[in-house]
Amino acid sequence: MASTLAAPDPGIWRQFPSRVATFCLVEVQKLRHDRTEILTRAVQPVLWLVIFGETFNRLHAIPTGKVPYLSFLAPGIIAQSGMFVAIFYGIQIIWERDAGVLTKLLVTPTPRSALILGKAFAAGIRSMTQVVVVLVLSAILGVSLSANPLRILGAFAIVMMGAAFFACLSMTIAGLVLRRDRLMGIGQMITMPLFFASNALYPIKLMPGWLQVVSLVNPLSYEVDALRGLLISTPSHLLLDFGVLALAVVVGVTAASSLVGRLAR
Repeated sequence: MASTLAAPDPGIWRQFPSRVATFCLVEVQKLRHDRTEILTRAVQPVLWLVIFGETFNRLHAIPTGKVPYLSFLAPGIIAQSGMFVAIFYGIQIIWERDAGVLTKLLVTPTPRSALILGKAFAAGIRSMTQVVVVLVLSAILGVSLSANPLRILGAFAIVMMGAAFFACLSMTIAGLVLRRDRLMGIGQMITMPLFFASNALYPIKLMPGWLQVVSLVNPLSYEVDALRGLLISTPSHLLLDFGVLALAVVVGVTAASSLVGRLAR
């Protein structure tokens, strides 16, 4: 019991960045075994932009000021795509529990937060493929996007942070429900409310008052706001958006790290 409760060797924390990078690399390499995932996950954002975006762009049903609706929508679809990739990430950690891999990882002296953070960053890297697809398609559809490399890199960073938070949220839920079928149900239950209770499809000012309050505590809203500011130069609050997302990632990593041990019991 004493060895179980002992504090980690301080040297472990010096190796923390390399451990996070290792776990992240392992997760990313799994894409090599299922490259069709990139194509199948690209279908949904394409449908949103080509069908929903083009239709509402012609209808002018949603007031977005001087910004064409398709340009307004594209950053929201980028954020949505990253969230959909990450929100079911907890299924993978349950699968690793069932395969006996997770138990072996947890008995090593590596901090659990390194494991969670590595998986969270891997979810962000997987989301990058969606960003590229949406950016290319948006340019083809005539969306005027920023060509500033720094702004594009900033957009990638924002998507990484958003996906990392939603991956941590998924792993936190996994640590609570412990089963894949329950996680699937909860994931399906919360994804669309998170999406529709954000500013991805319409400005927050169009929402009823109670939904505006929900939107203000929804990290997806801050991700979309930052992406619009970076990619189509609309008024945004970049410092606030980065700060909220960074705080959300810290809270998510802390919560998932504290609950991941339940999966190995």
